[in-house]
Amino acid sequence: MIKSERNFQIEVFAFFINLLLIFYLKLSTIDTVLVLTVSFGVLIAEIFNTAIEKICDIIQPEFDKRIGFIKDISAGAVILMTISSIIVGILVYWKYIFN
Repeated sequence: MIKSERNFQIEVFAFFINLLLIFYLKLSTIDTVLVLTVSFGVLIAEIFNTAIEKICDIIQPEFDKRIGFIKDISAGAVILMTISSIIVGILVYWKYIFN
């Protein structure tokens, strides 16, 4: 995944930024758990998305609207997880940065 998937590389980079922020801002245990949970959630969603896309490509190498729909749903799950992680990040980091 790290070698071949650009989105995963970006998400891993964001994960390491979060790790740095956790230590630099000295997040509480609860806030650390929240940030790590959503960070891992994004990575896991991306892994499943890639697996679903690869399986679809094996099953139907030619263009198929149904396969495209399946891939779109899978990508949508990653987007939803990413949005939720951004919201959690704002809620958690806000109090450390602006207080």
